[in-house]
This record gives sequence, C-alpha cells and structure tokens, in this order.
Amino acid sequence: MRPAAIGTAIAGIAIVVGLIVVGGQRLGGASGATDLAATVPDAPPSTQQEPAAQPTTNPGASMAARPIDDASQFYPAVMDGQPLEREAAPQPEKKPQLVAENGIDLPRPVAESAGILGFGDKRLQLAGLTPTPVNKMCSSPDGASWPCGMLAKTNFRLFLRLRTVHCDLGNAQWTGTATAACRIGAQDLSEWLIESGWAEAADGSPFSEAGAKARETKIGLYGSDPRQGGVMANPDISPVEGISDPL
Repeated sequence: MRPAAIGTAIAGIAIVVGLIVVGGQRLGGASGATDLAATVPDAPPSTQQEPAAQPTTNPGASMAARPIDDASQFYPAVMDGQPLEREAAPQPEKKPQLVAENGIDLPRPVAESAGILGFGDKRLQLAGLTPTPVNKMCSSPDGASWPCGMLAKTNFRLFLRLRTVHCDLGNAQWTGTATAACRIGAQDLSEWLIESGWAEAADGSPFSEAGAKARETKIGLYGSDPRQGGVMANPDISPVEGISDPL
C-alpha cells in the first residue's frame, strides 16, 4: 500500500473517533442537566403577605349604624359617610279632622230642609238665613199654589250631593241643633240658598242684598212652580237611604 493512502486512512479514522467523542460528551451533558433539575427541591412559597383590606366606611359612623336585620342586610348602613336614620311610618288619616283653625270638615250632610243639615241625630242650621219649612206652600203670580218648601229642599239636596262641607265649628261634639256658616269649596251655602231664592235672609244677614234681588227677579220661593216650565220636571224628592251618622 502506498504511504499516501495509508496517511489518508489514518486521518479519516481519527476524524471519526473525534466525532464520536464529541457526540458522547453532548449526550452526557444533556442527561446530567435533566438529572440535576430533577434533584433540585421546589422553591419555598413566598412569605410576603398581601396588605389587609382597609374598611370602606367611617368607623365612627359604623358604630352608630343600626343593627343588621333581615330587611336591612341588603342596604348600606351609611351613605356618604353619614349613618342612615329610620323614619316612622305615616299615621292613617282620621275623620272628621281639623282642616283649619276656624272650622272642621263634616262628611255626607243630608238636607233636611233648605237651611238645615242633618248628621245622624245632630242638626246644623246655616247662619244668616231663615230655614224654609219642608211643608211651606207658595203662590205663583197667577194664583196657583205649589209646594215650594219641598222643592227648596230638593234643590238644596241636589246641590249638596253628599259632598263634605266645611263649617265654622270648634269640634263635632255638639248635641241637638247648632248654628254655623258652612261652605263647599269657596261657595257659602247660605249665600247660595238666598241668592237662588230658596231661603230668606235673616235680619242683619250679610246676604240681605242677594235676598232682595231674588225677590225682585221672582226666582225660587218668589216665582212660579218651576216644574211647569220643565226646569224640574218630576224631581226626585224621596229621602236618601243608607245614611248613617258619620260622626
């Protein structure tokens, strides 16, 4: 064999051996790293603790807050740093009640005549007029007689319609018959009866002028039977039923 060929073969063998050695070292290093990782113990958990949550309410206000119950547990005890206060429940309205310093409200009045109101066993005569008796008869200009007292009561009852009246009384505890001025809204009942001609003004009444005008124009008691003109054809003059003492 030639010397040149022998040298080439030896060099090739040396290169192969070198590659094998290098490859073995790389494989050994990787395996050692894996074993080292397996033998390293887990790092201990962090000993640093998170800061405690701070209260979101004023400690002083929280001490003054009402205790939690089944209803209030869903609502805050404070708002804007101020403790909440429990309000008392509203009281039911009582009747009859004082609505002004100079009078009271009286519900469901019954017209017993033109000028007298009935409340169970109590009677209230309107001030400033002379009540018209229910059995009063009047004469028309043509001389015909007609039951003006009954029609005066009927007109008064239709005007009232069982609405609450406000009367100048100190309380609702009178007995028998009392006298007072009464109104529905701004309308004085005595004024309405007198100016409509269904009652006469009493001496010194502030509605005397209205009474004189009703007499002059011949309306109400001073005129003809209103049923003949169709104004009150077949009026309902039956007594109101189902009325009890509202006081």
